[in-house]
Amino acid sequence: MSSPGSKKGGRGKPKSSKAVSRSQKAGLQFPVGRIARFLKAGKYADRVGAGAPVYLSAVLEYLAAEVLELAGNAARDNKKNRIVPRHIQLAVRNDEELSKLLGTVTIANGGVLPNIHQNLLPKKSGKGKGDIGSASQEF
Repeated sequence: MSSPGSKKGGRGKPKSSKAVSRSQKAGLQFPVGRIARFLKAGKYADRVGAGAPVYLSAVLEYLAAEVLELAGNAARDNKKNRIVPRHIQLAVRNDEELSKLLGTVTIANGGVLPNIHQNLLPKKSGKGKGDIGSASQEF
């Protein structure tokens, strides 16, 4: 039979269980406890509910994953193995929603998007093959 200590069921928590973090319970990588501490210490409100830090952690984790995925794609496009601020800048500015969210943000060492204004590009003349000289030189 079974020993008295290994009964299934009963009330309350098992006595010899290991501590499980709130991040693990929520299935997140971002720290729920730390964000809860910051929310309390920041005095954004008198009280902080139990679900608020979990939700905020999930949102921050999603945004970080989105930016990192796009920046990783930008790094791969440039044949690099390491993400640098330039790749983050290219990722954010080429994505419409992230660009709107981070519109007023300056990314240090990010540079700018490669862009040449249409007025600065050379004019296309549609004459044909023999366009070596100007039009006034034709006889």
